[in-house]
Amino acid sequence: MSNFKNVLFHPINQPKELSLPKQFTFPFYYEPHELSVLAAKDLQNYLENQTDFTHNFGLNPEGQGLIIGKMFGIMVVQKNNRTIGYLAAFSGKLAERNDLKGFVPTVYDTLDPRGFYKIGERELNELNRKIEKLEASQEYLIAKKNLQCSIEDYHTELRTLKATIKQKKGERKELRESNKTNLSKEAYENLLEDLKKQSIHYHFRLKDLKEAWRKRIALAESNLKEIQISIDALKEKRRLQSASLQRRLHEQYAFLNANGEAKDLLEIFKQTTIRIPPAGAGECAAPKLFQYAYENGLKPITMAEFWWGASPKSEVRKHKQFYPSCRSKCEPILGHMMQGLDVEDNPILEFNSKSEPLEIVYEDDYLLIVNKPNEFLSVPGKTIIDSVQTKMQQYLQHSSGPLLVHRLDMSTSGLILVAKNEKTHKNLQKQFIKRSIKKRYVALLDGVIEQQQGEIDLPLRVDLDNRPRQLVCYEHGKPAKTKYTVIGVENGKTRVYFYPITGRTHQLRVHAAHQDGLNTPIFGDDLYGTKGARLHLHAEYIKFEHPVTQEMLEVVSKAPF
Repeated sequence: MSNFKNVLFHPINQPKELSLPKQFTFPFYYEPHELSVLAAKDLQNYLENQTDFTHNFGLNPEGQGLIIGKMFGIMVVQKNNRTIGYLAAFSGKLAERNDLKGFVPTVYDTLDPRGFYKIGERELNELNRKIEKLEASQEYLIAKKNLQCSIEDYHTELRTLKATIKQKKGERKELRESNKTNLSKEAYENLLEDLKKQSIHYHFRLKDLKEAWRKRIALAESNLKEIQISIDALKEKRRLQSASLQRRLHEQYAFLNANGEAKDLLEIFKQTTIRIPPAGAGECAAPKLFQYAYENGLKPITMAEFWWGASPKSEVRKHKQFYPSCRSKCEPILGHMMQGLDVEDNPILEFNSKSEPLEIVYEDDYLLIVNKPNEFLSVPGKTIIDSVQTKMQQYLQHSSGPLLVHRLDMSTSGLILVAKNEKTHKNLQKQFIKRSIKKRYVALLDGVIEQQQGEIDLPLRVDLDNRPRQLVCYEHGKPAKTKYTVIGVENGKTRVYFYPITGRTHQLRVHAAHQDGLNTPIFGDDLYGTKGARLHLHAEYIKFEHPVTQEMLEVVSKAPF
């Protein structure tokens, strides 16, 4: 690939036996076409050997600077003369640049020093410097301190005086009570009059204190406000300029589709639930590839994206592995850009309803345990209704249930506990909350691990950019713990038992794949590993106390793999 940096259309030597795909890739769930794999290998060969730019992907222990892995994309395209080649792109910027030779350009170059965005950015930075200077000035800091001290001193004096008033009030009460019978009527009336004057005296003392401090605090506030007005004016100017700059930037990202229609980011995201384009929208590899193809009369044939570099701390990303386009930023954009293209259907929506009944491995008058097949929902989804829940509703038409006590991921097979009535459901749920119900999963990992047993403790939260994927997050994640034991190794793959202590979404899948977990994804994991015929994860064992008989019930369903 010595000529890589001099061209944007990179020829592919298409094997005669390799035909073009009939439809373009559905970018959010796919298996790379063989042509995409060829193109990706060509690009990866360049990345391994290039000397055109310096970027620390974290692959070289001697690399300098911040480690930043990157998503790269390739799109196989066809010229009018039917010549096949591919385009290459990277997400965001690479080596602090947008314009590396050999890669398609960004839709708008935010790094161009002569462009309006960089000019506007410099103006905002200047406003920030002015604001910071004012906020750090001695005059401003002293004014803030004076106001703060005035308020604190006022409350201190107020508390002291109120305590004195309360004390004096008690003393006056005691004098009134103790002298009722000791003094003559005239002397007692004189005493009451004197006590009344004392009460009035303290009333006015309190009023005078409040008024004096009101004036002092108002003066301190006025002194601070003089400077604060200037700061607030600069902040408002910054806000307006920033909003204007962001809007103008969004308007520059005008994306074409196969019909030749253009829409900018504001139009595209106006129809979404978030309405405002997220940061970095339009800077991913896929939109760049589509845009260049359309602008240059190239027909998109197929595409794929892969990760290059060390795994990040939060996400599961493996070097050279293919991944789908991101949801939050790319789905609305690509939804527009693919209009006019013949695109594969979303495989997730290609759901075959299971007409045969589910396998029931245990049943009595109070509960049952069903063996859920893989790629079958536990409860109805947004677009797919058929599920364990609906199957059980059909099966137990005259029961006050069924009530699923827990769930399994769609891709996971195995045992699900179903209650036939509310009382049984509540009892079993309490056992789950107390973690007295014991579950065991069996999984086949896509590789060999050294440690024979252990515990994984990695908190998880949803990846807001790529639902339903999960991230490891120590700041906002929920606790997630898993114990594991290796059973054996077979054909380069490790069979393990998983014992989940908590029950987070995708917990076992992330704990297996993440670099701080087992660093070995479950075989066939389409989200955190490499897609296969199925996810090799099965809930094979459950043990719990029967809600009615109080006997310990153990049920086993051997893994089908």
